Parts: sequence; C-alpha cells; structure tokens
Amino acid sequence: MARRFSVIFIPEGDSKVRRVRIQSGIVKSIFCCCFVAFGLFAFFAYSYFNLTVDRDELQRLRVATSQQRQTLQHLVADLEEVHRQMSALADTEARVRQLANLEVIPQGIPVAIGGLPEVEPIEGVDDIQRQINQLQVEIELRRQSQEGARNLLNDQVSLSRATPKGWPTKGWLTSYFGMRKSPFTGKRVMHEGLDIAANTGTPVIATADGIVARVRYSPGYGKMVIIDHGYGYRTIFAHNSKILVEAGERIKRGDVVAKVGNTGQSTGSHLHYELRLNGVPIDPRKTL
Repeated sequence: MARRFSVIFIPEGDSKVRRVRIQSGIVKSIFCCCFVAFGLFAFFAYSYFNLTVDRDELQRLRVATSQQRQTLQHLVADLEEVHRQMSALADTEARVRQLANLEVIPQGIPVAIGGLPEVEPIEGVDDIQRQINQLQVEIELRRQSQEGARNLLNDQVSLSRATPKGWPTKGWLTSYFGMRKSPFTGKRVMHEGLDIAANTGTPVIATADGIVARVRYSPGYGKMVIIDHGYGYRTIFAHNSKILVEAGERIKRGDVVAKVGNTGQSTGSHLHYELRLNGVPIDPRKTL
C-alpha cells in the first residue's frame, strides 16, 4: 500500500489546482473512525428500535392487564350476584315447599351455599366464568323446581278452596245423613244430606268456591241451588224461600246464595244440604 495519497482540488475559473498529500496512516485512521462511527450509529439505532418496541409491548401488556383486572372484577361481582340469587331462590323455595308440605329437595337440585371461590391468578377469569356458568345452570334447575312447587301449592290452594267446609247456615241439625224413617210415608229411606232447621229468611252461604251449576224448582226439593266446586265436589241447597244467584255465576266461600225457606216437600222451615263427590253423596258432617 502506498505511503501517501494525493487529493487534487480543481477549482472553477482561473484558480490554481491544489494538491494535498495525506499520509496512509491518516487515511487508515479516517476509515477506522468512519467504521466505528457507523457501528456506533447502527448499535444505537438498533437499541432505540428495541427500546421503542419494548415500550410499546409494555404499554400493551399494561392495558391488557388493566382490562383483565377489570374483567376479573366484573366477573367477581357477577359471581356474588349469582350467589345472592341462589341464596334468595333457596330461601323462597324453602318457604314454598314448607307451605306445600314438601320437605325433600328433588334429586339433582344443588343446595345454595355462600362465599367466593379461591382461584389461581393465572386461571382466575376462566375459573370464575366456569363457576358462573355452572351456577346459572343450577339457578335454572332450582327455578324449575320452585315453579313445580308453586304449581303444586297452587293446586293445593285451589283444592282447599274447592273443598266444602263449614256450616251452610246458622241453625240446628234435625235430620242426619243415612237411613231414616220418612216423615211422609213412614218407610225407611236413604237421606242423602243434612236437614238444618232455621228461621225463614236466614242466609244460606256457599261452603266452597265454585260455579253455580243449576238453579231450579223441583216438587221434592223446592227452590234449590246446585254449585259445582270442581275436583268432583258438588253441593245442593234445597227448600229455599229465595234464590240470590244465577246459573253460571262464579262464587266464593262465604257468599250468600239463598234464603232458608219451606218450599217443596218439607215439614217446616229448614235447609236441606247435600255434599256429593264424583256424583256419590257423602256425609256433610265431616266437613262442618
């Protein structure tokens, strides 16, 4: 390699050409400095690029962590709400079953418990979400069970309201249910109800909820009212002096339907009261 290098400067115009001689060592030093400078520039540029990427990734991770934390907080709140609903449903179902005389909880219906689960931080969100989904299924099962208990309770209430109970009028028994000597023929005949003596005009009340099935007059029963209570029950009120309801009218237990009288085949003012179950007369004394 040459020991010296010449650099010639040729200016424009009439100026003289200049020549600069440079030692080879200086040239080598210049090249080395340029190489080192380029290397430093590349290193700092690469470091700056990585730092920018790392900073963006760190920011993204911070945002993701914040969102995950918020999601976890919402899920925990949802889980608390689901537990509260389970507890409320359990209390309500217990009361409904107590009213319906159902003490055994059906198989497959979980018992509600309180408290939040302990979950691992990494799998917290997924684990809580799984528990929420499971509890929602359990809530639906419990709601179905509670609905069944409510329906049964409603049936029991309807049956209770449709079952004749209590005295149909104020008075005293003069003839019972069963075989008796007829006051008109002297023969033993079946008496299918109760005779309750009372003053004419004494209110006659319905002994259960129902619908007036028939209002008519017959030679034997006089002015009579027949009420259909459902579930196979029917009541008959005969020998009335006045009828206060019409066929098809819906009534409640305790409603006044007639007035005691002495119509039809009767020896005095009284109410003939019959109770039938599926068309078969039964003794009303068991329901008074």
